[in-house]
Amino acid sequence: MILQKYKIVFGGPLGSGKTNSIQTLTEVSMLSIDAINPAKKSDPNKVSSVNIEYAEIELDEGLIVGLYATPTAHLDSIGAKLCKDAVGAVILIDHSLKSAVEDLEYYVDAFKKHLSNIVIGVTHLDEDPQQLLKKYRNWISMRSETLPLFAIDARQKDDVLILIEALIARAEQE
Repeated sequence: MILQKYKIVFGGPLGSGKTNSIQTLTEVSMLSIDAINPAKKSDPNKVSSVNIEYAEIELDEGLIVGLYATPTAHLDSIGAKLCKDAVGAVILIDHSLKSAVEDLEYYVDAFKKHLSNIVIGVTHLDEDPQQLLKKYRNWISMRSETLPLFAIDARQKDDVLILIEALIARAEQE
């Protein structure tokens, strides 16, 4: 059996479901990895660590997927290293936040610096049923982007798997 390994990075604002999504997919405990913030490396007095969550899942026989959850506040400073060799990014957006569209713009722009393969999952739709996905589709359309958009519950395995499968399918088409 030949093992094939993919790397997928999850990003999104605090509370959007990054940790829940990864925990939903894996039966083993997630690892928390402390990494030095490269933006502060030049000044030893300002060195800080960032916490990256990691887990692996096996989708099909021999298809291992490494899942990385980015720290919310440090994507700009560690994005290049974290996204290196990644097949793509899953951006999770908390629909209940007033800043949801602005959050989407921030994370799409931040990930687009390093990756072209991005899918979007919108969480917490039950907390604000107004407009559902319309405002995100409008934003994607205004930007002339081609980004798959899904309404998901980060606690539901099938919902999270659709994001992973869409990302891998897009990568295999490139």
